Amino acid sequence: MRARVLLWPALALLALLAGVTMAAAVQPDEVLKDPGLEHRARGISAGLRCLVCQNQSIDDSDAPLAKDLRVLVRERLQAGDSDQQVEDYVVGRYGEFVLLRPVFAWHTLALWATPIIVLLLGAFGVRRLLANRAPARFDHLSASEEAELQRLLKRE
Repeated sequence: MRARVLLWPALALLALLAGVTMAAAVQPDEVLKDPGLEHRARGISAGLRCLVCQNQSIDDSDAPLAKDLRVLVRERLQAGDSDQQVEDYVVGRYGEFVLLRPVFAWHTLALWATPIIVLLLGAFGVRRLLANRAPARFDHLSASEEAELQRLLKRE
């Protein structure tokens, strides 16, 4: 019963901490007044990499360059660009590295194919290793060993 009493505060604390760690770095002065445009801006920002942090989206980064990119995204949206036009503009300016999810194209084929090739090579290596193992040898029992085995089996 005591464990149940302690469970609820622990879950509440976990939920609170999850909310704190997921807080975006978007400053109040960056937020657009139109909730629809702001939602679109957040969607685009979540897919763009911070060029300083490199493992965070610009929405999650506190770097000055990330702030500049967030402002740029919002300016382009206010100018009437579609989501794809905004993304294309940023990619044209900073290159495809700015995308958190790289595009699937011929020039990125190695990026997408490498994990598959590594897995196939690993499976092939394991298969060859298992195929080349020496099979277990079972020699036939001698007459005295056979008699001893029969004696032990009858005793049980």
